[in-house]
Amino acid sequence: MAVSNTEVAPDEVACGAEPLATVSTDVLHPREVPLGGPRAIRVRRTLPQRDRSMVGAWCFADHYGPHDVTGGSGMDVPPHPHTGLQTVSWLFAGEIEHRDSGGVHAMVRPGELNLMTAGSGICHSEVSTPDTTMLHGAQLWVALPDADRDTARDFAH
Repeated sequence: MAVSNTEVAPDEVACGAEPLATVSTDVLHPREVPLGGPRAIRVRRTLPQRDRSMVGAWCFADHYGPHDVTGGSGMDVPPHPHTGLQTVSWLFAGEIEHRDSGGVHAMVRPGELNLMTAGSGICHSEVSTPDTTMLHGAQLWVALPDADRDTARDFAH
């Protein structure tokens, strides 16, 4: 089954929805927060916010870097637990070591995507490697639907 329409000039298809009387657009501005303690790298966190905790299923949205982490000032997030969610980690520069209570040990590199499903519970840590000089990436969290909150933990790389 193809998911893309390859026609050069496809016909317009009207969906039949009633036009909206007003369209509302919210612009969410990120705030800087330390990741892993007061002396840790700073991330720009767009979600959650005081007046907006989620956008759809997305409950966290962090962007970090690019940071010059020469000399050991990189990411050092000690083991911590999660339940009922998935984290999507996408690295643009640097390297991060991931370890979790499911026995996973993975090196996250630029262009790679990690999907960690906490489900009924997982504990993990994230540390930039000693050879990393520039660190840049994003991490998004997805709140699992109630029916899937207690699913088995998993890690896909």
